Amino acid sequence: MRHLYIKTFGCQMNEYDSERMAELLARSHGMELVETPEEADLLILNTCSIREKAEDKVYTQLGFWRPLKERDPQPLIAVGGCVASQEGERLRRRAPFVDIVFGPQTLHRLPDLLDARLAERQPQLDLSFPELEKFDRLPERPGRQGATAFVTVQEGCDKFCTFCVVPHTRGREYSRPLPEIVREVRQLLDQGVAEITLLGQNVNAYRAPSGLIGDADFADLLRRLALLPGLQRLRYTTSHPNNLGERLIAAHRDLPVLAPHLHLPVQSGSDRILRRMHRKHSIAEYLEKVAALREARPEIRFSSDFIVGFPGETDADFQATMDLIDQVRFDQSFSFKYSPRPNTPALKLKDSVPEPVKEERLAILQTRINQLAQDYSRALVGSTQNVLVTGPSRRDPNEWTGKTGCNRSVNFAGPKGLAGQMLAVEITEALPNSLRGRLTAMRAAS
Repeated sequence: MRHLYIKTFGCQMNEYDSERMAELLARSHGMELVETPEEADLLILNTCSIREKAEDKVYTQLGFWRPLKERDPQPLIAVGGCVASQEGERLRRRAPFVDIVFGPQTLHRLPDLLDARLAERQPQLDLSFPELEKFDRLPERPGRQGATAFVTVQEGCDKFCTFCVVPHTRGREYSRPLPEIVREVRQLLDQGVAEITLLGQNVNAYRAPSGLIGDADFADLLRRLALLPGLQRLRYTTSHPNNLGERLIAAHRDLPVLAPHLHLPVQSGSDRILRRMHRKHSIAEYLEKVAALREARPEIRFSSDFIVGFPGETDADFQATMDLIDQVRFDQSFSFKYSPRPNTPALKLKDSVPEPVKEERLAILQTRINQLAQDYSRALVGSTQNVLVTGPSRRDPNEWTGKTGCNRSVNFAGPKGLAGQMLAVEITEALPNSLRGRLTAMRAAS
């Protein structure tokens, strides 16, 4: 088997996991990624269970791949990720042509599962929840290209929000040892990576396992990574308000390398709905933390997650969410209509909000977020931003594209060889989905 095709659904953590699968199979079986499923000897579907009708999308994709099993030689099909963990044997029954089913915590066992499938000619399934074994078994990351990279530092969640399936598909919270994270980040920086995004289902709940370094928390991890030469920008996602304390706020004040942008999910602006969601924080507490972060880092911008139409959400509850959006002025969001997820406590609540009402509320919310995004983009015109150049522009290969600290894409003209550099760029125009700029200095502004 030589050719590998991976299709990824969902979040940045799944993107990271897919990248590690490709590295793992390249080392174990010499497999190379290909652009289309028709070229592949092994097809992997890396799934996510958060969005609405996630299971239906997985089975639809498998339906597209099923005819490939009729060719000679037949490719193997593997399904991993959260839907695989959630569906388990049911997936094998509904799609009996699937050869391997594995959970997000057992992706490191893919080479063994593949060998067993080839030797035994029987489907393989592994949905267990080993913790650090996954990271102990993943390969080093030589030859990594590009200016940005993801690094998972924490997985699982202990919050048990009533709408969320993550504790059932990814397991309880656990954190990687700090020295291992530092070693992985240092290796990426040595290969020319300039920006690192730390990943976790509840990333700011990070706490290093006890050892010689003691019980380091997430702020300690950020401060340790900030010392590494070559790191030009540091981001993290996804965070939980309840784990955002004074030490982490102080890190945003003290570490210029931390991007002035934070994704801080709130889900609803109504305290009543937050209680039904089991979020364990109030809107007043959330706003206190936003204010403290703005005091520590005045230029910081916020994005968030929102669920509209949660069981029992009234017009007044939804208006409270809209009021919160205007107060904080979120300019980016991941927003969804509520949909029941398997094995979650919210299944016991009556899904009382009619579908047309959910759709209307979602459209209102997204329209307002887009308006705020445009307002902020227009406010940037005339300012000079530090832009990390990620590569040539997709629309014009003679131009460059990069990201501001507040996570805006900027396109600008410049000489060859700028990829991976942090440069000062004056913003000249705000477009609907990006900014245009003019290179002002071959280095970032101080």
